[in-house]
Amino acid sequence: MLVRLLYASRASETLTAEVIDHILAASRKGNPALGITGLLCHSGDIFMQVLEGGRDAVSQLYNNISQDPRHRDVVLLQYEEITERRFAGWTMGQVNLARVNPSILLKYSERPVLDPYAVSGKVSMALLEELIATASIVSRPC
Repeated sequence: MLVRLLYASRASETLTAEVIDHILAASRKGNPALGITGLLCHSGDIFMQVLEGGRDAVSQLYNNISQDPRHRDVVLLQYEEITERRFAGWTMGQVNLARVNPSILLKYSERPVLDPYAVSGKVSMALLEELIATASIVSRPC
């Protein structure tokens, strides 16, 4: 059974480009064997990530993330059974919102910043859908 899970977290330490690159490299290396695809969106110290795959694999990965000391304020935004993947093209795509037109963020929130803690999971997923539609994803495909 396929599921889609969307969560938000804050980094426990300062995020650098090297830290993000390491996270993405580890995801892109490990996710294919687990059958997990998805997208990592980040801005400042905030992460928002969608994971798709088998229920057990996605749930285990989320549990690992929620217990990882590099994350704090981990919150589940949305979890659903799905019939097909929306993020199948990425072992782990990336969106750096510092490079996205602020009007896209403003469309989905009160201010032009990423704050998944202030909006619903449905709104956060709609933002990710628009980022896909506007080709804002920066990464190597699967």
